[in-house]
Amino acid sequence: MLSTKRIIELFEAVNEKLKHRGVIGEIGICGGAVMCLVYEARQATKDVDAVFQPTTEIREVACEIAADFNLPSDWLNDAAKAYFHIDPPTEDVLNLSNLRVWAPTADYMLAMKCVSARFDSADRDDLEFLIEYMNLTTAEQVFDIVCQYYPKRLVPAKSQFLVEELMDTSG
Repeated sequence: MLSTKRIIELFEAVNEKLKHRGVIGEIGICGGAVMCLVYEARQATKDVDAVFQPTTEIREVACEIAADFNLPSDWLNDAAKAYFHIDPPTEDVLNLSNLRVWAPTADYMLAMKCVSARFDSADRDDLEFLIEYMNLTTAEQVFDIVCQYYPKRLVPAKSQFLVEELMDTSG
């Protein structure tokens, strides 16, 4: 598991390796890394889901860092890139000399969590946290936000059921 402190340490290592190569990079985090770094809603996450540029250089650097820190090679991965339906509204998380790390805003994170619908993961807890963080009180409010970023056809029915269940138990 990667703690907040470890994730920052890893991003600093990415920055140093990019600086050594003369490359400027950008990493947009999502998922558990956002819940750790931005909201402090979790102590740790198993990996860092992200989108990043330049893709090849950051992927190479991430593999080097995996070896340096004895981590799985996919500690930084872009498996969640399919859930970035549009360019999200963002907030900066870390600005280093050769690396900018950003995260989607809370409303976009809420929408992504609803659409990804991996409720065998920490998504349920993350959704519950974001709903409370944003002071949402109805399922309709949640889905109004989701539909700002994703067409209704991309929102799984199981997401609607879960959100309705969460709103019933919180009210």
